[in-house]
Amino acid sequence: MSYTDIRNDWTAEELRAIHDLPFTELIFQAQTVHRHYNDPTEIQQCTLLSIKTGACPEDCGYCPQSAHHNTELEKEPLMEVAPVLEAAREAKESGSTRFCMGAAWREVKDGPNFDAVLEMVQGVRELGMEACCTLGMLDDSQAERLAEAGLTAYNHNLDTSPDYYDKIITTRTYDDRLETLQRVRKAGVSLCCGGIVGMGEEIQHRIGMLEVLANHDPHPESVPINALVPVAGTPLEDQPPVDPLEMVRMIATARIAMPQSRVRLSAGRLEMSDETQALCFLAGANSIFAGDKLLTTPNPGENRDEQLFAKLGLKPMPAEVS
Repeated sequence: MSYTDIRNDWTAEELRAIHDLPFTELIFQAQTVHRHYNDPTEIQQCTLLSIKTGACPEDCGYCPQSAHHNTELEKEPLMEVAPVLEAAREAKESGSTRFCMGAAWREVKDGPNFDAVLEMVQGVRELGMEACCTLGMLDDSQAERLAEAGLTAYNHNLDTSPDYYDKIITTRTYDDRLETLQRVRKAGVSLCCGGIVGMGEEIQHRIGMLEVLANHDPHPESVPINALVPVAGTPLEDQPPVDPLEMVRMIATARIAMPQSRVRLSAGRLEMSDETQALCFLAGANSIFAGDKLLTTPNPGENRDEQLFAKLGLKPMPAEVS
């Protein structure tokens, strides 16, 4: 069976059958699809900066930035524009082509803070980089203003499946997430949308999340697959580590279901061996977050990534900016 066709009508049963293929067959099929649409030696490097940290009113069970959890995280107001752009310059010099800015807000509110974010987006684009934001929920006007500022992508993760969502988050609904994604797409901004593995969910819930993503038309341009990083003080602090091969299976299934998307190996890389990451790249991951921090959680630094890329013969993907 060939999986190289672009489809937006996947069923959970089809995706589960792919996910459960014998491991060597799954990797072969994923690599075949990956090579059909992508250069298998290129990896997109992105940098993620927390531009406003902590005190978020959402109760996401995995997040140390939630005001509902006692994680001893130091709260910080929105950063000034100049240091954000300086961080973007440093990221570009280190090889990143996309600069992502995250603010711990439930939703965007018009005013000076949003105006500052728009200025940040414009500044990142002027550096010749792709600009991404994750700011919470948007209305139509805000999505359009971000597009006018030059935003490349908007990150708004689904986190998990519709039927497991309320086990993780109660302060917003799944439909809230989907509506913001629709507004972003309507404004002409590309989507960055994925989820988290290892939050106590079952395989069926992981498949349910992929089913929603893979039936978007078009597919999200970026699909981050995160491994939970348990943080003391959050409800998920005692979750066991994700089996590395389960991460590889998720990457491979996402690659087959969404052939042209950049499948991003995201949170949890610090705990992954070089061998696990190599298998994820073999399974079709072609994007990572570089730098030593992902918002508030540790991440491998540039030096480790450079060494890994050198060992594997991989090269940075060039920026796609207009």
